[in-house]
Amino acid sequence: MQAAQKKLVPARVAALLLVLLALGLAIYVIWRLDTAPRTDDAYVYADTVSIAPEVSGRIVELAVKNDQLVRQGDILFRIDPRPFEAALAKAEASLHTLNAQIELAQRSVNSQKFAADAAHSGVEKARAAAEQATDTLNRMAPLLTPGYVSAEQLDQARTARRSAQAQLQAAVLQAQQATAAVTGVDALLAQRAVSTAEITLARLNLEFSTVRAPFNGRVLGLTTAAGHFAAAGRPVFTMADTRRWYVVANFRETELAGMAPGRGVQLYLLTAPSRRFRGVVESVGHGVFPDDGGSQDAGLPHVARSINWVRVAQRFPVRILVENADNDLFRVGASAVAIVSASSTPLH
Repeated sequence: MQAAQKKLVPARVAALLLVLLALGLAIYVIWRLDTAPRTDDAYVYADTVSIAPEVSGRIVELAVKNDQLVRQGDILFRIDPRPFEAALAKAEASLHTLNAQIELAQRSVNSQKFAADAAHSGVEKARAAAEQATDTLNRMAPLLTPGYVSAEQLDQARTARRSAQAQLQAAVLQAQQATAAVTGVDALLAQRAVSTAEITLARLNLEFSTVRAPFNGRVLGLTTAAGHFAAAGRPVFTMADTRRWYVVANFRETELAGMAPGRGVQLYLLTAPSRRFRGVVESVGHGVFPDDGGSQDAGLPHVARSINWVRVAQRFPVRILVENADNDLFRVGASAVAIVSASSTPLH
């Protein structure tokens, strides 16, 4: 009996040690989860833009394929340039014709100015003749009584003065007419400014007929081919900006304490669980649409709860910038696991 009791003591000690070990392990796991929260409710994202032409036309060359990586400035597709080349040639021809018209008009204006100057000179000549005729008459009038001049000579002087004054009036009218006839090229110069603007616009449209990649990225959602008519402002496909990847991880509200921008994060992709990627908290969400909080979401992100009949902690999105992303592995919408660093000190 004593031997049996002696055998039970080590078994009880071993069981107690196992219980204590399990309890310590549970405490460690709880502490670890509190100091370094993790979640598998995380997804990979990248900024995307819709590639839409700025001019309308038929696509004559499609230089990319779906899911292809492209570099900034690479040609994505070309729209038939012939209508834009014709518009540019027409605008340039109009400007050439207008320049010729301006040159001819300027010559005519110069001739009119010369005629006006000559008419003003004629006015001065007629005024001098009228003044001379008046002076002659004034000198002869006192000489009539002494008999130094005859009445006929005095009448001739009066007639000469009236004739000179009439010629002066005619010269003044001719000078006014010549001055009024002088035109300008201001209207044609304004038309030339319009033609120059049309040429600039035509060249810009011709340049827009070749659509290039706005940044390094990957082509997504390409479902068209050469021959498709592309409308200005209508997206043809989407491009993901592969220069900047980030993960949106949904953490429980009880895990957000101390989770500030700059805190380090370890990231894993479900497609490559053996690869570890570095990340840093970029922002912590400050608003979500609660499932039972009303009917207006006001543009807030919606994070569904997994259990509806139990009061569970709400989840808030945490945006994590990936520092060493691999463009061959990262895909928009891919599942990820995020483990926040145990240190609460933000990285700088």
